[in-house]
Parts: sequence; structure tokens; C-alpha cells
Amino acid sequence: MTTAPLHSLVKDIRSCRICIERPLRNPLPHTPKPVLQVSATARICICGQAPGTRVHKSGQPFTDRSGDRLRDWLGLEATDFYDSSKVAIVPMGFCFPGQNASGSDLPPRPECRASWHDQLFAEMPQIEILLAIGQYAIAYHLGLRRKASLTETVSAWREYWYDTERDNAAPRIMPLPHPSWRNNAWLKRNIWFEQELLPVLRQEVTRLTGEADLLP
Repeated sequence: MTTAPLHSLVKDIRSCRICIERPLRNPLPHTPKPVLQVSATARICICGQAPGTRVHKSGQPFTDRSGDRLRDWLGLEATDFYDSSKVAIVPMGFCFPGQNASGSDLPPRPECRASWHDQLFAEMPQIEILLAIGQYAIAYHLGLRRKASLTETVSAWREYWYDTERDNAAPRIMPLPHPSWRNNAWLKRNIWFEQELLPVLRQEVTRLTGEADLLP
């Protein structure tokens, strides 16, 4: 389900060519293919970095090994994860940004954040929890509240999750590392992540996706 303004906004995003026609840096090196998943009922929003090569090809978010790990972190089956009425997915860059000379993905395109994100989140006030994955999403959603490093920010997750001074209309934010398998060493060094953070996150995800089944 989407409202008329949200539907119109998503239509504009899917047809966006700003990063080719009016880029803020070098133009996107291929045809834009924005990837996102939103609705007016989803109460969980996953905010990652940008599509990789597999997601660019599939047109569906997190259709890669990172997605497998993320779904395990959340305790969600693919059917619920890809149910837009339950879960929204809004990366910082909607299109695959391309790769550098060493074959690593480039940072998310800045045009998406500048052109679309504020509007998009304004049309989804029902979001209750927001998962900020990686440094770019953390920087946007936490701003000056983030710590000096990603590890410090994720370590301070209780500070954001149990923020008693936040606006009641604002979603709770959970900062997360990227679920890439390149972060295996980070997960081994920070065992508190799986032992302390993930059980709290899974409990809330289960509550919200379960209650979503009861919506008319």
C-alpha cells in the first residue's frame, strides 16, 4: 500500500537520471536503475549503502550474501523481508555507483540524498524502527549524534535505541555494521554484537512484522 504522494514520489525516483544529467561529481557510468522498497504501512526501514553488482542485475535489494546475513540478523524469512507492507528498504544511493580501479564499489551517489531522502522519509511517518547500516547511513540518520568511528557508534547502540528524549514521532535508530562477509573479523572481535544487540533487535522486528499480519 502506498499513498498517492508516496506513489508519485517513488515513480519519480525510479525514473531519476540526475546522476547522469546533472551529476554532483563524475556521471554515473551506466544507465540508472534505482532500487528501493517502500510503502505507507511498513514500520521497519532498512537503510544501507547502495546496490552492488548482483542487486543492480536483479533489481531487488539485498539479493546477495550480505542479504542472507542481514535476514539472519533480523530473524526474517525472505517472504517477510521482501513484503513492502512490513519492511521498507531505502539505501543511501538508489543505483549501483560503479567500481573503482581495484574493483571495490564506489561510495553511494550524493545526488540521491540531496534530491530524494528528506522527501521520502517525510512521506513515511509510520516508520517505528530504522536500521542505519554502515557509515553513510549512520552519518545521515544520526548526524552529529554519531561517534568518531563506526565501531564506537554501534557499541553505543543503547544510547540511540533507548533514547528517552527523542520525539515520539521519530523512529528508533539502530546503527549496524554492513553485513558484508568482509566484516567477519569485526564480528569476531566484537562478540557483544551477536550476544547483546541482535537479540534486542530480533525481538522488536518479530513484534512489528507479526503485528503487521493483523493489519486490515
